Amino acid sequence: MGIGTGIFLFVVGAILTFALNFETSVINLDLVGYILMAAGAVVFVVSLVLVMRKRSSVSTVRQVDNGGADRVTQRETRSDTDPLV
Repeated sequence: MGIGTGIFLFVVGAILTFALNFETSVINLDLVGYILMAAGAVVFVVSLVLVMRKRSSVSTVRQVDNGGADRVTQRETRSDTDPLV
């Protein structure tokens, strides 16, 4: 969702900046376009970082024998695969 949002913001900003050639007294469309392009680039990069980071989970199992002895097993799972597949 974030990657698409970043691309959308960048495209809308580029259209406002480069494709529209009319002036308004209320707002500067070129400035708004540049701001949207910058926001789109930031959203795109942050989304890529969050998608590509490594994920890990830790599970802990505690077992008690009949004699009262505890046995604790801890397992860590790291996922280096692509989460989009």
